[in-house]
Amino acid sequence: MAATVTVVDHPLVQHKLTLMRDRDRSTKGFRELLNEIGMLLAYEVTRDLPLEPVIIETPIEATEGRRIAGKKLVLAPILRAGVGFLDGMLSLMPAARVSHVGIYRDPESLQAVEYYFKSPSDLADRTVLVLDPMLATANSAVAAIDRLKSRGARDLRFVCLLAAPEGLARLQQAHPEVPVWTAAIDSHLNDHGYIVPGLGDAGDRMYGTR
Repeated sequence: MAATVTVVDHPLVQHKLTLMRDRDRSTKGFRELLNEIGMLLAYEVTRDLPLEPVIIETPIEATEGRRIAGKKLVLAPILRAGVGFLDGMLSLMPAARVSHVGIYRDPESLQAVEYYFKSPSDLADRTVLVLDPMLATANSAVAAIDRLKSRGARDLRFVCLLAAPEGLARLQQAHPEVPVWTAAIDSHLNDHGYIVPGLGDAGDRMYGTR
């Protein structure tokens, strides 16, 4: 049974996504919007985190509150575009650990090639959010999740800005238990493996490269 796919249709998310799709959006504006959407998606993907009771002293009296239970989360951006989500999410979860997964897509084969990996050692005890703005062919997503699982990760969630139906199918085939959060599911992939209508190459638009 395939894991759930959640389309985050909050008006602020959809508004910012529309601004990002505009081909005339500046590099600075694109980067700021990606950071902001990252924060909003983090709010949704962590909605079901477990809580535990705790007694605290307010300025008036002692009371029982609730705090997130268990070990801190791990944010795992797929380099380079996944880093665009990082600051926004860390602003909500400043104690989170960060795992960097360096993968690029070979322009000829479209296959994922790993060039860097650095991660906390105790992934088995933590919820890991895998971050990449674009779920296109899903080759990079599948490779990143494979790598994180090899380090013991068991509770993984994938967060993206845009997804193609082909990418969702590929990810669910390879890792059927990993749920996905996205701002939109677009029409299809073109012959170059880009999402249509999409927003172009997220990494290039973030950093002003071609």
